[in-house]
Amino acid sequence: MGLADYITLANGLLGAGAIFFIMMAVGDLQQPYQDGIKSQYIWAAQLCIILSMIGDVIDGPVARRYSKRRLLGGSLDIMSDCVSFGLAPALLIFVLYGRMGEATPIWTLFLAAACCWVIVTAMLRLARFDYEKGSDYPWFFGLSSPANAVFLLSLSSLIWLQPSTGIGPGLSTWDCEMCFGQGVEKPWFDFLIIPGLFISGGLMISDRRLPKAKHGVPMWLSVIAMSTLLAGTIIQLRYTLGEFPELDEAAGFTTFVLFSTTLILCLAYIIAGPAIVAKESD
Repeated sequence: MGLADYITLANGLLGAGAIFFIMMAVGDLQQPYQDGIKSQYIWAAQLCIILSMIGDVIDGPVARRYSKRRLLGGSLDIMSDCVSFGLAPALLIFVLYGRMGEATPIWTLFLAAACCWVIVTAMLRLARFDYEKGSDYPWFFGLSSPANAVFLLSLSSLIWLQPSTGIGPGLSTWDCEMCFGQGVEKPWFDFLIIPGLFISGGLMISDRRLPKAKHGVPMWLSVIAMSTLLAGTIIQLRYTLGEFPELDEAAGFTTFVLFSTTLILCLAYIIAGPAIVAKESD
């Protein structure tokens, strides 16, 4: 084993840590949903996933520079990514939007199917990457699993925080009897999470060529997107821990802007990626 292998193992443990935090967030199922979920553990889980992304970025250069033998790296990286960028984000979203028993069976069924789709496509994406020796190309075939996790976490966070931003009170809640039962109002944009999950999974197993974020515009897009996602998550974590309760609406609006920036950059990368690849190939 080399130094990069230990970093990869740590990335996998961060993904496992995210799952542990998710379990702790819903430890008391006897309480009503709003009191039963512990938001600080949700944001701690998201922070673990982001830290795993950072580790995933640095383990490649470390492996190339310091590891003389790389017999385990590829296999370890795939297993770590499956946990941290496939299972953990899907489970986090299922816990948040399944709403701990308040959702109707049909909503829970569709949400579970969408989350399973993300897990399966992440496994397929990583298996294809290994089979095609994708590291030899200057681009990815399909959306990489870390980039997909960034997309899902920013989308999920935006939807979850939307009622607390102070933007458009008329859009804050909706009464969906099919989703949550009669007379139960929930954040209006919840329904976007299911198509978001299916689209992100489809992008992972597509043949769309997307540039690797190693230099130029893609690298800076990646750095800014991960920085804004990290900053927004830390602010929300500190807010839920009660470190600055006086910033209630201000914290909501600030994180709304940060997560919006992350999501917009992800969409820009997905939409403009093939054009960047074509330009770099000419």
